[in-house]
Amino acid sequence: MTEAIDKAAFLAAISFNADGLVPAIAQDHASGDVLMLAWMNRESLVLTLETGRMTYWSRSRKALWTKGETSGHTQHVTEAYVDCDGDTLLFKVEQAGPACHTGASTCFFRKLG
Repeated sequence: MTEAIDKAAFLAAISFNADGLVPAIAQDHASGDVLMLAWMNRESLVLTLETGRMTYWSRSRKALWTKGETSGHTQHVTEAYVDCDGDTLLFKVEQAGPACHTGASTCFFRKLG
């Protein structure tokens, strides 16, 4: 079951943490591969919803960053979900190039042997 809600209800459903952030998972819309996890604040989320381009909050740089603005490895939103508790976001995206800064297609390329 999927419940479609409008943008205002989507934003209202989100529970940002004490730092004003929420984790955001990027998943390849075609393959279903989990590409990466990053953080969003309200501003980066609103920009993402307005532009369709994934924009995150860098905790280390304390700044907004749009995926691919320097590398060209962009993420375009095809679907957006908020979980039942409102504390995690899932974005299905069209990924151009590798998602990981290491050059790997996904940030989850290491597994417990």
